[in-house]
Amino acid sequence: MSVVKMENITKRFSEVIANNEVNFELEKGEIHALLGENGAGKTTLMNILYGLYQADRGKIYIRGKETKISSPADAIKQGIGKVPQIPEPIPSLSVAENVALGLRWSKPFFPVGQVAKKIEQLSRRYGLKVNPQASVEQLSVGEQQKVEILKVLARDPEILILDEPTTTLVLPEIEELFSLLRRMTQEGRSVIFIAHKLEEVMTISHRVTILRNGKIVKTLETSKTNKEELIKMMVGEELKVESKTKPVKKKEKALEVRDVWAFGYKKLPAVKGVSFKISCGEVLGIAGVAGNGQRELVEIVRGLRKPIKGKVMIGGEDITNLSPRKILDKGVAYIPEDRRTGIVPSLSVLKNFILINYGQQPFSGWMFLNSKVIGKYARDLVSEYNIATPNLNTPVEFLSGGNRQILILARELSREARVIIAVHPTFGLDVRTTQRIREIFREQQEKGATILLVSEDLEEIVSLSNRIGVMFEGEIRGLEKDEKLTIEEVELLMTGEEVL
Repeated sequence: MSVVKMENITKRFSEVIANNEVNFELEKGEIHALLGENGAGKTTLMNILYGLYQADRGKIYIRGKETKISSPADAIKQGIGKVPQIPEPIPSLSVAENVALGLRWSKPFFPVGQVAKKIEQLSRRYGLKVNPQASVEQLSVGEQQKVEILKVLARDPEILILDEPTTTLVLPEIEELFSLLRRMTQEGRSVIFIAHKLEEVMTISHRVTILRNGKIVKTLETSKTNKEELIKMMVGEELKVESKTKPVKKKEKALEVRDVWAFGYKKLPAVKGVSFKISCGEVLGIAGVAGNGQRELVEIVRGLRKPIKGKVMIGGEDITNLSPRKILDKGVAYIPEDRRTGIVPSLSVLKNFILINYGQQPFSGWMFLNSKVIGKYARDLVSEYNIATPNLNTPVEFLSGGNRQILILARELSREARVIIAVHPTFGLDVRTTQRIREIFREQQEKGATILLVSEDLEEIVSLSNRIGVMFEGEIRGLEKDEKLTIEEVELLMTGEEVL
């Protein structure tokens, strides 16, 4: 029996057709994967089901009954829960307060302590451990994602929509999440799993629906397909994936961190005596479970956080405690962990391209912006990086998450950076876009750029990095090994184990 049926769903944003006559069904007790490239229409379709958007045309049936879902409140009443691709908590509130806001039984007296106990129970049961008293603004994106999952689980939904839920989780957490999803389906609940990672689709789903350019390509049983067939249906062609690490050509030192210490949340030490050197044309990968000091380390190098002690050097020059603007001017590019901090959604594609260099030549002269130069610069980047946008004046909020990420990458790398700091650069991106970004990093490496790559995607870390370090409880481990760490060794270090 279908618990959800979406019939001829069409949705348009300005000139962008996100969904075009889409038909989708979810059966009782199944995990149904939605697969497609960034901008294929997966998230839009589920936002319609959850009441965040209204379809221009089409019908929705819940348990066989035609249903009007005008808001998330309507969806929740129908037993639908949704975990967003990008965490959307209220930063100034605690974890428990964020969860309590969506619970009917927490009103009218708002017993946060009672909610905190519920969070602790869910955390122990499902392995999504988060401190209920922690302020959300102090959490990493990965930890915020766990909060979103717990927020939905606390409502005990019958239909669960998960939009790229594993993007910021590490392998043990993913396995725990999958165990949870299997238990939910055994209880008769149903799950829609929006994904880009084909291995996860093959592992967890019963059926898979592929979308391309806003249309359904095919729905089929997962057990009767394979990754190669899925890729071809997603992108319309076969993709060759490069996995070989580029060798370091020069030993000239480009970025050095010397015995850096820093406070984190509540003035507790988050970075403890971290030291490393990266040569020109080298990629240093930093892995680790969220909350082990990676965020604070990146902020120090980027000039966003002052260290307690220690130094950061670029090309032998001490840049410790320089302003973020001055560090940018030293040739540092920054792809942030949270893509929302790298763009202004309400501004156009063109304006977002010049956010960090609008005051420099050739983009501006004495008093005015050079619209002709800026227009050509933006058009060239859109063409070179294959950014899907109706035009340069389209607000960035209308682009898919992947295209926003590519926009940030294109803007940052257009300045011929000496040092690139990339934090989760392929967060939530489809297979073709992920491959393109990795190719771009290899191209930059060939040009001599130094890359500090922080990621929880271990396959990405191992395939791109010349050397790998693991952050654990504020310290960096594994760099003393003569050979690059394997995925298995990285996993051990991430849990605090030793590697021989």
